[in-house]
Amino acid sequence: MSVEKKKITNRVAFLEQKIPLYASVLGIAGLIILWEAVCQLGIVPPLFLPAPSAIILAGWDMLTNGELVDNLLASLYRIVIGYSIGATVGILVGLILGFSRWFDAIGTPIVYSIYPIPKIALLPLFILWLGIGELSKVTIIALGVFFPVVINTYSGVKSVDQMLIKAAVTFGSNYFNVIRKVILPGALPMIFAGLKLAAGTSLLLLVAAEMIAAQKGIGSMVLHYGNLMITTKLMVGVLILSLLGLTFNRVLQWIEYKLLPWK
Repeated sequence: MSVEKKKITNRVAFLEQKIPLYASVLGIAGLIILWEAVCQLGIVPPLFLPAPSAIILAGWDMLTNGELVDNLLASLYRIVIGYSIGATVGILVGLILGFSRWFDAIGTPIVYSIYPIPKIALLPLFILWLGIGELSKVTIIALGVFFPVVINTYSGVKSVDQMLIKAAVTFGSNYFNVIRKVILPGALPMIFAGLKLAAGTSLLLLVAAEMIAAQKGIGSMVLHYGNLMITTKLMVGVLILSLLGLTFNRVLQWIEYKLLPWK
């Protein structure tokens, strides 16, 4: 093997090598240690940036008195229900728009015309229509999830090889089987891309909705302690939101791995 070929082989092997898990752990640990050191040295006042140790103590206090659990359960209820409804309807509508020319011609312009509207701007209107209870919050989350999912599902359906669809129809498959065995598997990578994007959107809408119209929830808790300038407890809420986002992403990755082993 020539020297040039060896160099190319080594570069490919370097790009394909797996990064060990401890590298990510060390990166996060290093960031936390640096954060603690900056706070302990007094470089940044505790009011503006509390130390991780102070945040942990505040979080433990909120956990033991039940405040953190109550707010977390309220937020989880809203986001799970809203995300599930928005994702389910988005996938179904995306499949229909992508598969049917008539629905594509009628529905796609409507979806793309409504999509750019900031969903949180519609919350006051939803409160007027649906009341200040849970329904308005769940609806705004479901609406925010719906659009990224429907657009990615639609794009995934359109990216499926038409020759595969024609072959399935030629061999006598009905519409349902074509969707279930050809279109849906081919569109799944794009569908999961939309689901991951929608997970972040759902968290943003959850926090905004809870800050505007909720007595309980992580967003309401963050706003409350921000108004009181208790930044340790405010940071507890921010870190909980970060962990929720990470958890949702990992769960979706695990489901994607199970459904798409070839990917």
